Amino acid sequence: MSIFEALILGLVQGLTEYLPVSRSGHLQIAKELLGVELTDNIAFDVVLHFATVLSTIVVLWPAVKRLFTGFFSFRKGPDMTYALKIIASMIPVGIVGFLLKDSFNAMLASDYVMVVVGSMLLLTALLLTFAHYAKPRQKDSISWTDAMIIGTAQAAATMPGLSRSGTTIATGLILGNKRAVVAEFSFLMVILPILGESLLDVLNGSLSNMGVGLLPLAVGFVASFVSGCLACKFMLGIVQRGKLIWFAIYCAVVGLIAIGSYIF
Repeated sequence: MSIFEALILGLVQGLTEYLPVSRSGHLQIAKELLGVELTDNIAFDVVLHFATVLSTIVVLWPAVKRLFTGFFSFRKGPDMTYALKIIASMIPVGIVGFLLKDSFNAMLASDYVMVVVGSMLLLTALLLTFAHYAKPRQKDSISWTDAMIIGTAQAAATMPGLSRSGTTIATGLILGNKRAVVAEFSFLMVILPILGESLLDVLNGSLSNMGVGLLPLAVGFVASFVSGCLACKFMLGIVQRGKLIWFAIYCAVVGLIAIGSYIF
């Protein structure tokens, strides 16, 4: 992997983890264009994921600190309850990841992957459009039921091309939660699943063969971290201003192009 390829993939990872345009879908498109296969560079993939988690922690540090102090205080209160809701929301994606990871990997390696990615991008566009026009009552906090529903939406977003942030934020808005509350919850709930998946790769020995040099690793990490910080801050503002419809249009266009690239 060249430094240029590492830079592009790092930027794509950092930007699309937070923007509701599907990280997995855009990484797949980038890999097709660059001729790079991340399954042959697991160490690089793990480094990008870690950079993404770090950017989330940096941007949302006050909320992350509140979660940790609330949970490890072992005292009943709003911070403890919020931390437990975050943990509960991770259960569905953990189950889906454990049971279907091999199936998703096989799908990513298939000839028809661009059709799947395009179709899921169109579904992302539909969800974002519905969330934009839906006008439910605005709730100040996410309930236990909402946390599990949003967590189930995150599990569904393991499908290549279905945006995780777009799906979880749209689901939270449709359920009637305030924009700022949903955006923060969506970004916090992804931290442990990403770390858990990376840890499993380490434990399974997937990193024994690095497959990429140290310089491309460093470039990819920095690109993913910096772009992730910028995208996270930008997305928090976009959600609060209710401008998700523009991302719906973008996802629809890219989805149609992805499907067209397979057909034609």
